[in-house]
Amino acid sequence: MKEVKRFLMIGAHPDDADIRFGGTAVKLARAGYVVKFVSFCNGNCGHFEMAGAQLAVRRFAETQASREVSGISEYQVFTENNDCELFPTLENRKKMIRLIREFQPDVVLTHRLCDYHADHRATAQLVQDAAYLTQVPMYCADTPIPKKNPVYAYVYDDFTDPRPIRPDAMIPIDDVLDEKCHMLDCHVSQVYEWLAWELGEKFDHTTWSWEKKREFLVKNWGERFVRAANLGRERLIQIYGEAGKNVRYAELFELSPYGSKISADEFQKLMEP
Repeated sequence: MKEVKRFLMIGAHPDDADIRFGGTAVKLARAGYVVKFVSFCNGNCGHFEMAGAQLAVRRFAETQASREVSGISEYQVFTENNDCELFPTLENRKKMIRLIREFQPDVVLTHRLCDYHADHRATAQLVQDAAYLTQVPMYCADTPIPKKNPVYAYVYDDFTDPRPIRPDAMIPIDDVLDEKCHMLDCHVSQVYEWLAWELGEKFDHTTWSWEKKREFLVKNWGERFVRAANLGRERLIQIYGEAGKNVRYAELFELSPYGSKISADEFQKLMEP
């Protein structure tokens, strides 16, 4: 019987998991594995004209729509944590430890500590702080430690200070790019409103056909994973041979030194559907 692997993607906001891990998540869910997305903040500041509880409710609904589209098992939002105010406090550390213990993942994915956003960095710090402590049975003793110590890893980013992310595992997503676009399309408040506004664009997306939406999503989000594929091209060729040369879109993952110790090749196999 095939082992049912369990993947826990912990992002700071209600679209981070979709952007960084969406294509791989679709593949894993289709293969019968358990995938859970988490937003450690409620998303209540991610807009240029809407905020507070109204926005948080809207963004929670967007996460649940994405869950339906992707086929993942669960999309949890920590609704009590406001955007732009997340800190690696003891209270939040305990929440993170209990989250990981209760889900019992094989792999935990999150941001790197060098990320641009304070909430991303705080989430990354909380995961790092929890990594060892999840195995300390007398801490948060009300939630038993998991049977296995998970592998921890980082999702792709473009940052080069202090160094670029390392392509330990590479998952081609050309064949699920449409599905990833459909996931992003669920996050209307972000991809068509807030993040577009940040780029100096404002438009009436409600009149767009799916073809126009897909073109916009691929242009604004797909290019990130063209860069990921190019950054990890040597690794793609090492893993997939000649086929690795033709991969246009890929999601890239770096092993963390925390948690279970495995090789890059073992990590690659763990991340594959």
